[in-house]
Amino acid sequence: MTEHPDLARLQRRLAEFAAARNWQPYHTPKNLVSALSVEASELVEIFQWLTPEESARVMDDPGTAHRVTDEVADVLAYLLQLCEVLGVDPLAALAAKIDRNEHRFPVPGPGGGRGPGPEDQQADS
Repeated sequence: MTEHPDLARLQRRLAEFAAARNWQPYHTPKNLVSALSVEASELVEIFQWLTPEESARVMDDPGTAHRVTDEVADVLAYLLQLCEVLGVDPLAALAAKIDRNEHRFPVPGPGGGRGPGPEDQQADS
């Protein structure tokens, strides 16, 4: 089984990669967020015209799986670089967001109830 590198090590590698190429002047929050948006759009493009069923099987095709994996890596790389530049701890931010959502969307009691809809998720994105 492959050992997964930790987040801090990946962020260091990304910073070292950019520094070796003298790219830091271009890694402003605005530029990084723009690049993140472009890469996320490239990921969306893969799924754009698929049915829900086709999208669930996207990793079954090796060529498409490779594209998805590459775009996920690009999105994560830019997100981690953005967090580094802004001083955001991405794991702490995610943990805090999950905590807030657990309070905003409590588990329904007996008898169920509807889950959150898109209008609920937009309120505190």
